[in-house]
Amino acid sequence: MTIDFSRFYRYEELSSLLQALVSEHPDLLRLDSMGRSFEGREIWVVSLTRFATGPAEEKPALWVDGNIHAAELLASTAVLYFLDHVLKHASSDPLVSHLLDTRAFYLVPRLCPDGAELALGDRPRHIRSSTRAYPFEEVPLDGMVIEDVDGDGRILSMRIADPNGGWKPHPIDHRVMIPREPGEIGGQYYRILPEGHVLQHNGVGFKLNPDREGLDLNRNFPSDWRQEYKQQGAGPYPTSEPEVKAMVDFVVRHPNIGAAVSFHTHSGVILRPMGTEPDDKMIPEDLWMYKRLSAAASEQTGYPALSIWHDFKYHPQQVISGTQDWIYEHLGALFWVVELWAPNRAAGIEKYPFIDWYREHPPEDDLKLLKWSDEVCGGQAHVDWKSFDHPQLGQLEIGGWDRMNFWRNPPPALREAEVARFPGWLKQLAAILPKLELLELEVQSLGEATGALHPPGARHYLIRFAVENSGYLPSYVSRRALERKTVRGVIVECFPMTQDNATLPVRAKQVVLGAADPLGDELFDAQSRPYVRCMSGTQRLEGPSLEGHGAKQSLQAFLPDRALTAQRYLHQWQLAALPGTALEVIARTERAGIIRRSIRLD
Repeated sequence: MTIDFSRFYRYEELSSLLQALVSEHPDLLRLDSMGRSFEGREIWVVSLTRFATGPAEEKPALWVDGNIHAAELLASTAVLYFLDHVLKHASSDPLVSHLLDTRAFYLVPRLCPDGAELALGDRPRHIRSSTRAYPFEEVPLDGMVIEDVDGDGRILSMRIADPNGGWKPHPIDHRVMIPREPGEIGGQYYRILPEGHVLQHNGVGFKLNPDREGLDLNRNFPSDWRQEYKQQGAGPYPTSEPEVKAMVDFVVRHPNIGAAVSFHTHSGVILRPMGTEPDDKMIPEDLWMYKRLSAAASEQTGYPALSIWHDFKYHPQQVISGTQDWIYEHLGALFWVVELWAPNRAAGIEKYPFIDWYREHPPEDDLKLLKWSDEVCGGQAHVDWKSFDHPQLGQLEIGGWDRMNFWRNPPPALREAEVARFPGWLKQLAAILPKLELLELEVQSLGEATGALHPPGARHYLIRFAVENSGYLPSYVSRRALERKTVRGVIVECFPMTQDNATLPVRAKQVVLGAADPLGDELFDAQSRPYVRCMSGTQRLEGPSLEGHGAKQSLQAFLPDRALTAQRYLHQWQLAALPGTALEVIARTERAGIIRRSIRLD
């Protein structure tokens, strides 16, 4: 299946593409629906792993999603590109092959299918997220509605000559509009409006209507959710929207997700938590880890890595909450937002403040952007002004920046190169996840089990079961997870099996192994309930969390690290059982995977 990364796929095409990939790679892919959108579209999640080495749910996993905001379509392309990259290198790249054997990926190309369809329509509309009317149902009866009024498939700007307007043509190139200087008089000035219609125009003034579809799905998550009066688009309550609830439910049902990345547009940056608190309120060990891994992300991708709180506020007094970084804030899994694509950087503008630039920047930057539009984009990023007889406003001009196709998303020829930056980093994130490995499994016969409690021929056995975390990250991933009690230590279990190697039902296992009541004859039936008595150690035990091999300090630190083998854990059972009895031993963690081994007592 060939994917064209220069174009954006509509919903039906995207669904068919994913289904075709699963048909071609059934050994590596599974396609499921997490739920349905507001308009009833399936929200697809692709499970990517080598199923022959175990189910995805029993391996440490990386979550990658895109396109939670309707018109941020390159985010969907980024997820598809990573999926395609892994499939193409499944056999040829040793790292990819290793990751498929030992890790799992949950990939969601499009979290907001309804809004994306609206953005991809023949006469597009660019709303924030969902198409559900919010906070009110009413259709506007007056005011200005943003839409494509001249039918060219683009939503641009309108300029109207006005001696009291706040904008003027750039003196070097009149196509570019720049702010009028304070106190400036005597020039040619304009009002600049979004392209759209005006309802019930009285000939003097009108307001710009907000989108009737006022939800922002990225403000609907549970972490520090706030009502509409504090945060626009947050919805009536956390996870009120089906798209968000589908994601939250899936992630909570899959505690093997240890790290996550969400693709958005635009700014060309990688953003790390916290979004609601400054760095000095973060757990220091988590902050150190985030800074280390974010620096590696920047090196891999060429994107600067920033703190949401310190470097990416829309307003210095505004706190953005209720976002997808609830994955770290509530669950303690690592999480990053990637804002793909920076047209100003593509135009050669450097060392600019990422948010403040959009409020105010030098006019020279506009000339650089115009030059980029002319030379790289065929003059399409900035559309030349043309006359238009507006049905309500009369004669005006339509033109300016095509924000949808060149700002929110790059032009077709540049899309693949932009998303090609990320597979290396995503593979690195998967590779650092904690991974439970078997270190030792040994059975020692300790001699005959005598006494009335044991059947004839029973023997004592010692089982040594040692496991190790081979990953860079600890099994808990972050201290935040320990603080929020979202992870446990290593759980070890030992279950008897029947002669056909089927594990017994949990109730039977619990009754037999470690039973304190006198044994009845039925417990000697090796077919249904093999005789096993736990003499020391319990059938199920929660051990410690396991550290990873990531260095906690340098070799020049003041004091040595005293937890020299904190990656390892040994558990021992002493059992009384009949020779030939089959057992299954299990070690499991939420985020480092599961080990299952069968043994037979000799």
